[in-house]
Amino acid sequence: MKKVLVAMSGGVDSSVAAFLLKEEGYEVTGVTMCLGVKEAGKTSCCGRDAIEDARRVCDRLGIPHYVMDFSGDLNEKVIAKFIAEYARGRTPNPCIDCNRHIKFDTLLKRGIASGFDFIATGHYAKIERDQQGYSLKRPRDRRKDQTYFLYPIRYEALEYIIFPLAPFTKEEVRQIARKADLPVADKLESQDLCFVTRKDYHTFISKRTGGMIESGPIVDVRGNTLGRHRGIVFYTIGQRGGLGISYKVPLYVVSIDAERNRIVVGEKKDLKAKGLVAGDLNMLVRRWPSLVYAKIRYRKREAVCEVFFENDKLKVLFDEEQEAITPGQSVVCYHDDRVLGGGVIEEVCPDEGGVLNGNY
Repeated sequence: MKKVLVAMSGGVDSSVAAFLLKEEGYEVTGVTMCLGVKEAGKTSCCGRDAIEDARRVCDRLGIPHYVMDFSGDLNEKVIAKFIAEYARGRTPNPCIDCNRHIKFDTLLKRGIASGFDFIATGHYAKIERDQQGYSLKRPRDRRKDQTYFLYPIRYEALEYIIFPLAPFTKEEVRQIARKADLPVADKLESQDLCFVTRKDYHTFISKRTGGMIESGPIVDVRGNTLGRHRGIVFYTIGQRGGLGISYKVPLYVVSIDAERNRIVVGEKKDLKAKGLVAGDLNMLVRRWPSLVYAKIRYRKREAVCEVFFENDKLKVLFDEEQEAITPGQSVVCYHDDRVLGGGVIEEVCPDEGGVLNGNY
């Protein structure tokens, strides 16, 4: 009997993943990752309620449940980068970094070292194997497709990962949970980052940096000063609200100049760009097809593009200009349902020649 370690957050998705795997005949063990986040001076891990919910589900399924400490990994590999990226005027995606460094690296290694054949999660994604090897693909429920967050999984790790929810929609998953009488069947999804309490990452960053958030000028694309900002960590590319500027047309954040502590604003047309340059790449396919689609944010629709590789960088040129390409976010490339790979956006190409703030 194959042994699988299921990462259980206490939510309905990971709970149903554990249920399905047990039904399929696997020897299932649940694990909840303690992240060491402190609230009101007390360690809350990923939340005492979440740990208790995961334990209750495991009791219902008759499987073991363990809590593992990942607080050091979270601080070193996710939170430190989160803070550093905002200080650089970039907008990071810590969920991607958590998948890259914790769930599908440290947890996977611990699981294999402990004698498990696989690890599993409640992500909506699919892993397939054919004559050419393993592929990361989109799930049936496109609205819940989470492959954007999973692109940094190393190709070598794919054979040790199971995503049991690939064939199901979110509503079907809830129906399975209700039929199985799982205690979290109707639990709402959390929209917060796991390590930021009270939905206030600005306060979190301020505390972690000793309050070193400085105000500075807000300028237009020609360099004219229009106002003052509260600190660059409060802003992201494409933001319209919260600027405190009265102007004849709506203004948006079009770039963040961390070196000079400036927020640059412009009209909606100033948000559009032809392409980008990405680094910190992870490739899941050796030979890329000629037709590629890329997403620049999780909620953005994928767009047709050309891709070029040079000096460990990926340059992406879109057929149509894209709006609010944001350094720090990831670009993920697809062909049909298959994830080709991706990387972290470093620079924005205003047109086919050159990039903003440098030359490619």
